[in-house]
Amino acid sequence: MTLTATPATRAWEAERGRLIGIAYRMLGDFGLAEDVVSDVAIEALNEERTGSGRVRSWPAWLTTVCVRRTIDRVRSLAASREEYTGHWLPEPVATARLPEDAVADRELLSLALLHLAEQLSPDARAAVVLHRAFGMSAVEIGEILETSPAAVRQLISRGERRLRISADAAKAPPADPAALASLVSAIEGGDITAVLDLLADDAILWSDGGGRVRAALNPIFGAEKVRRFFVGVAEKAAAHDPAHPFTVGLLDANGEPAIALTHSGRTDLLTLEFDAGGRICGIRQVSNPDKLRFVL
Repeated sequence: MTLTATPATRAWEAERGRLIGIAYRMLGDFGLAEDVVSDVAIEALNEERTGSGRVRSWPAWLTTVCVRRTIDRVRSLAASREEYTGHWLPEPVATARLPEDAVADRELLSLALLHLAEQLSPDARAAVVLHRAFGMSAVEIGEILETSPAAVRQLISRGERRLRISADAAKAPPADPAALASLVSAIEGGDITAVLDLLADDAILWSDGGGRVRAALNPIFGAEKVRRFFVGVAEKAAAHDPAHPFTVGLLDANGEPAIALTHSGRTDLLTLEFDAGGRICGIRQVSNPDKLRFVL
């Protein structure tokens, strides 16, 4: 998007990456986040033409408008996501494609946290994102949300509990690159059992096909059920191409390692969540091809 250079547009161009980072974390949809931020640019131009110099700080004004427009979009999306075919997962993005300012604190960028954030109200989502990922104070957030700092602190506290994060708590164990490389080799070699043996007993699989490709319509709970699901996938892949049932690659999405698994004429993106013992406790499988445009 090319804009004529004015104070408002220069500020928007400087802040664009940060604004996308805010909107994406709240929406879980990178394309929609870009649309919101483009709409903010138009609003900035209109404000500059008609506002009679009322804007004291363009970065603050842009942040406020971006958050409020994103909250509106989150609310409008609620009904459509209830009608979504199967389980809805966030849209992954290759980390290299994200503007540098959008990455900020990777803690709130992972698919796991974007997925969990769907449980929060729009205001709570905004408060946690602005505080955790962008270091804004309760007073600053309160001005954006038009509420008191005390109410903001409550939103943050409750939101962090729902997301299972805190200021002092250790983050979830990161994926070990060597372990992931071993997983990739095992899958390529057709040794699905070696992979599934790493599942924690209480592992959960979320699969998002969006009605475009076959996927589990509901979360699958428990290692044995998850194991049976992937054994079925392996059998279908072998029937489709006995010589090369899987093509597997490692990539970086949302600031963390992910696995691109191509089989049976389709590609799935898998992110893995590990427990404190290093076992796989969560698998998020994005298979809807419409959601893979920014990562493959």
